[in-house]
Order: sequence, then structure tokens, then C-alpha cells
Amino acid sequence: MREGIHRKVINKEPGLYISLVFPIAFAFLVTFTVSRIFSHFFPQFYIQWAPGLRVHHYAYGFFVLAAAGYLALVFNGPGAKYGAALLFGLGLGLAFDEFGMWLKLRDDEPTRWSYDGFNIVIGFFFLLLSAKQGMRLLLKLGLFKRN
Repeated sequence: MREGIHRKVINKEPGLYISLVFPIAFAFLVTFTVSRIFSHFFPQFYIQWAPGLRVHHYAYGFFVLAAAGYLALVFNGPGAKYGAALLFGLGLGLAFDEFGMWLKLRDDEPTRWSYDGFNIVIGFFFLLLSAKQGMRLLLKLGLFKRN
């Protein structure tokens, strides 16, 4: 790992955490979009734990968020922070895919689709806000090679 990123993580210097918004926003948008498309084409795809009991994927998103939070607390390196940020974005995408359900407490198609545009606009806003710093972090970590 590069010394600059390592120093920022160890000394808790500013500038690194805006870079971590990028993988969160990216993973959120990809997960949210894929889960929306998948839910549209396969509406009856879910795990039925017992008769009449099915767990929606936003519940799995909460478990992924909990795992990301734990990993972010346990591991302190720049690569680990980036990985936890990606996992956090994935959990947010799963959880916020059912955002309309949180607010209306109904499981119907208009409720699901009515809040999707809001979530996508907010996700793109954060992605654009952090793109420059996020791409710099990718290059410094060596996860993305530039020609």
C-alpha cells in the first residue's frame, strides 16, 4: 500500500473518507439497479422460511450492513477500509431497494417503484461528488490500472 493512504488511515487525517464514498455509492447503485431489475423480472423469487413467512432482501441488506460495520471496526488498513466500503454499499443497495416498503408498510408494486427514482438520483449525486477522490484512491491502492 502506498505510504500516503497508510498515513491517512493510521493518523486519521482528512481526505480519505470522501474517497470511500465512491465505492459505497458505486456498490449501492449497482446492487440497487440489479435487485430492482431482478425483482421486476422474477417477482416471486424469494426464500420462504415457513408457510406464510418470507424474508425480503432488505432484511439481508441489514445483515450485510452489520457485517460491513463490524469489519470496518476490526480491520484498519486502506484495502480493508475500501472492501468494507464496497460491502456497505452492497448492503445499502439491498436495504434501500425496499425503501417504499419501509415508509408505506405495504408489499405492492406501486410502493416499490415510486421511490426508486429518488434513490437513484441520490446515489448518482454521491457517486459524482466523490468520483475524483475515489478514482485517485483506486489508483493509489493499485486496484485499477491506468494505461
